[in-house]
Order: sequence, then structure tokens, then C-alpha cells
Amino acid sequence: MEKNEKRHGKKRKLKKRVKLTIFTLCMLVIASGGLYFIYQYNSGVSLANTTTNEIETGLNDNSTDSIYDPFEGADAEFGEINVLLIGNDARGDEEDSRSDALMIGHYDQDTNKVKLVSLMRDTYVEVPGYGMQRINAAYSFGGPELVRQTIKHNFDVDVQYYAIVNFEGFSKIVDVIAPDGIDVDIPYTMSHGIGMTLEPGKQSLNGEQLLGYVRFRHDIHSDFGRVQRQQEALSKLKEQAMSVKTLFNLPKVLGVVDPYIDTNIDKRTLLTIGKGLMTGDKPEELETLRIPLEGSFDDKRVNVGEVLDINLYKNREALQEFLSTDAQKEEEEAEAQSTETEEDLYYSGSDVEDSQK
Repeated sequence: MEKNEKRHGKKRKLKKRVKLTIFTLCMLVIASGGLYFIYQYNSGVSLANTTTNEIETGLNDNSTDSIYDPFEGADAEFGEINVLLIGNDARGDEEDSRSDALMIGHYDQDTNKVKLVSLMRDTYVEVPGYGMQRINAAYSFGGPELVRQTIKHNFDVDVQYYAIVNFEGFSKIVDVIAPDGIDVDIPYTMSHGIGMTLEPGKQSLNGEQLLGYVRFRHDIHSDFGRVQRQQEALSKLKEQAMSVKTLFNLPKVLGVVDPYIDTNIDKRTLLTIGKGLMTGDKPEELETLRIPLEGSFDDKRVNVGEVLDINLYKNREALQEFLSTDAQKEEEEAEAQSTETEEDLYYSGSDVEDSQK
């Protein structure tokens, strides 16, 4: 009996030691992960070349809300996330305070699909409280919240988050995500207004060069060409971001982005989206849409200048359809089938009544 008790006692002690060892190892892994995140994040902040004051105050603390009305985005539904992306490309001209690039980024958490919508800045819409205006004027009138309201009012599409990106930080983000550059095919010489000369032909552009590529305004296709280049650059940047290497560099990327972006997306959500994209099923290619659609607008000159006078109904329908998730489409199809079944039962019942008469 005593031998058995001693044997059981030794086994209990051994189990306790094993559990303690496993617990200690887990704590070490967690601590190491935390230290790695902090180190990588601080490394990214340092790379951004910000001052101590900028780092301490941060540009990622909803600072825009202190200037404009607080952002009142919709609650997430069906596992979808819509982010209002506003590019700030101030260069000392008359449109400094207006959004130079306006997009909606869409992420489906269930399928890992990513979509990108570009809203042409000269699109002529009704801005709540300001009448008919170019859509990029909404930002100067009321910040991201008024842009959100304008999109909701005209297209019946709402967003949960916003992100205002300083284009000067774009080049640093590119260099972290794609240190070997982004491959593009430049159609003709680009130089005016971008502080460099980009020669035609296939080449790999670093962050500063890619910024010049997407900023170039004197395109033979006017602003349509610039929007196409912006979508191309973001699509290729997304491909680079999906690599395993970028997954480990994600905290560093967040550190680089932080000083150049004003957003209401918390870092936890950013990390969740990033890890979902890179560790889940391989996502499909970035789907893109441009509003207005081809053939759905007229060039007009009005009191606010040159505008794109759009077929609002056609573009609203296209935007809603494009941003619909698989879950939403399945639910809509189920509702439609249910309605058809009820109608069939109603009419078949009516036929029976008529025959009885």
C-alpha cells in the first residue's frame, strides 16, 4: 500500500511539474510575442522619421473628430467591413483641403475577399446641407463624417470605419511591404507635378517612385487614368502584403503607417484583418469598381466647375451589387424564393376556389 501511495505521489508531482513547465513555456511564448510586437512596431515608427512629439500625440487617435463632427459609421453586418479611404495629397493648390483620392475598401471576414471602389472626385452629387457639389468637396465641408453621409445619401451604402492617408507616408509603407519594389508598365513619360521623371516601359518602382506614378495628374485619359493607376498600385501592393514575410512584419507596417494615417480603426481590428487575410484561405485577386460606370455620366460645366453628371440610379445599383457579400446574396435569394413560393400558393389556391365555383 505504501509503495503504491508513493508511486501515485510521484506521478502527481511529475504531472504538476509537466503542467508548470508547459505553463512557463506558454508564458514565455506570449511574452516573446509581445516583445516582438513592441520591437517591430517601434522599428516601424522609427522608420517613419517622425519627431518624438508626433509619436507621443499620434495621428491615429481620431484627431479628425476634434475638427469635424464625430464619425458615426454603421455597425458591421454579415461579417463585412467597409472602410472609407481618403487620400490627402496636399500640394499647395486650391484643393488642399479636399480629398484627392476617395475609395471604399470592402473586406468579407467569411471569405477573405477584398474589394476596392474608387469614387471619382468630380462626381456630381448632393452633399447634405450644401446642395449639389463635387463629391470631393464633402471632406473640406465636414470631414469623413460628411463624406460618409454623402455616400449614404446618394448611394444608400454605409461604412463602418474611415482612414485618412497622408500620401507622403505611402512611399514608406510601400518600401516596408515591398522592399524590392512594385512592377508596373509605364505607358509614357511622366514628370509634370511629381518631382521626378518616370520613363516609359516595364520597371520596378520603389515607394517614392510609385507615389509619383499614382499622383501624376496630366494623364491622356484625364482623371480616369489616375484612378486606374491608383487601383493598379493598391492591387499589386495587396499581393505583396499577402506574403508570409509581411505577416511577421505586420507590427512594423502598423508602426510605419501610424504617423501618416488618421483612422478610427483600432490596432486590434487591423491585426485581425491582416492575420485573416494572410493565414486564411488564399484570397482571390482584388476586385475593383469605378464610380461612375463607363457610359453612365456626362461631362458638364456647372457653378462649381467641371463635373461628372451621373446616372445616379444606375451607379447606385452597381455599387450596392458590387459590395454585397455572399451571405447577403444568399439571404436575398432565399427571400425571393420564399416570396415566389407564397405567390404560387396564393394563386394556386385562387384557382382551386374558382374551379369549385
